[in-house]
Parts: sequence; structure tokens; C-alpha cells
Amino acid sequence: MAKLIDGKAVSAQVKEQVRIETAELMAKHGIQPSLAVVIVGSDPASRVYVNNKKKACEAMGFKSLEYALPEETTQEELVALVKKMNADPEINGILVQLPVPKHINDMAIIKAINPKKDVDAFHPENVGRIAIGEFKFLPCTPAGVMALIDSAGIEVAGKNCVVIGRSNIVGKPMGMLLMHRNGTVTVCHSYTKDLASITRQADILVATVGKPNFVTGDMVKEGAVVIDVGINRLDNGKLCGDVNFAEVEPKASYITPVPGGVGPMTIAMLMRNTLTAAKLQNGIKD
Repeated sequence: MAKLIDGKAVSAQVKEQVRIETAELMAKHGIQPSLAVVIVGSDPASRVYVNNKKKACEAMGFKSLEYALPEETTQEELVALVKKMNADPEINGILVQLPVPKHINDMAIIKAINPKKDVDAFHPENVGRIAIGEFKFLPCTPAGVMALIDSAGIEVAGKNCVVIGRSNIVGKPMGMLLMHRNGTVTVCHSYTKDLASITRQADILVATVGKPNFVTGDMVKEGAVVIDVGINRLDNGKLCGDVNFAEVEPKASYITPVPGGVGPMTIAMLMRNTLTAAKLQNGIKD
């Protein structure tokens, strides 16, 4: 039976440390970290995410700014707002909630954000820094996965690591972070042939494919560490991950649940990135 890696507990530890450091930053330097979040349109899931980020900011002692724009906002208008926030010294972190409406090119918006305020770490400059191992910020979900692995005392060096999914947001940076830890990394995707034969070699398996219960018991090696990044809602309204928990849990050594695994870590790491941005922009070293 696998040991559960409790994302709620680990995220609470990360946020408590951020809260303490924020209080020290304000007491010593009079600096209050600030995060500006932009939401375009009225996507219900995006609204939930934005509200959660706002609550987390308040709990950390951050200043939280929200820009709620109508669905018909043009790309030019959104870029103009981003540039205005880039120039505002009172704003440390800028996050444009994805997805944006289809008439807006999300990469054009990401590129418009000042890399020093890009607390999602999606800007090409930050992606390049991650690739060469000289980064200031990490994408929040992959960073959260690494924090969970560390919390369980799992050694990555020398392990066969398999990532299912190659998105810019999770899959690709996840592979790079595991490689930086000296893992031997394979990134699988929709063109991968005989996927199960590859996943069965994984000492550490990260599922980020966005399909409910995609990873079944026969795809997992006995004793593997299984990290489930997926959050999917079934027809009955229940949440489930990309991993068939009932089948995989008896074979794994460690596993993350859904909900309560990787999910809580994403906002915790966003808070960490925002605090880091505030320190860097004000020339404060730990």
C-alpha cells in the first residue's frame, strides 16, 4: 500500500513560511508584496482560481489587485494594461489568468509581461532560464511537484523519471526540473508508441495528460512514486486525477491523491514566486 503525499499539509507549510518572511519584509523594509491578477471574460473555473489566489494573497499579507475585463476586450487593450502594470513599481507579480478568449493570442500576452514580474514563469526568457538551470522563478505546478517529492524524502538522482504530457505549463518544465536533479527523464505524449512499456520502467511517474483515470495499474511498476497532476470532473460531479487511484495505489510506494495532492501546491508556489519577485525588485537578498 502506497504512502500518501499530502499536498494540503505541504502547501500549508510553504504558505506559513511565506507569511513569516512577508511579515519580516514589511517590518524591516516596509515592503508589501503585491500580485495583480487579470481575468478576461466570465469562465467559471477561471473565476474560482482567481478568487482562490485573492484569498491566498490576503492570508500571506500581500496586496492583491484584480482586473476583471469583459469578454470583448481586445488583445491591444490587454497588452496595454500589462505594459501599464509593468511600469508600476507597486506591482511585483503579474498573472493573466488562462485561458483567455479565443480572439486573444495568449503567447502575445505572456511575452508582454516583464520577465521579472512573470510569477507564472511562462515568459520565454524565464523558460530559457529554467532550461539552463539559472532561474529566478519556476512554473508553479512543476515547482509544487518537486516540493512534494522533497517532502517525502524521495531521491531523484539516478532514477528513471517518466512524464506523461508535454505542455509548456507542466510537462516540459517538469521534465527539465527532474533532469536538473539528475533524473533520467523520458517525456511521453500522444505520438509515443507503446506507452505502457515506457511507464512501467518509471521509478518516478508524473501524469499530466488531462484525461481521467488514464494511468491504470498495468502501466505502473511495483514500488514506483506516482505523482498525479490531473484534475478532471466526472459526469457525476466528482473530481478525479489522471491516475486510476484504486488500481495504482496498491502498487505504488508513494502517490498523490486528487483532490488534495498537487492542486494545493500550485497556489502555494505562486505565493512563493510573488515574494521572491518583491525581494528581487527591491534588491533584497535572503
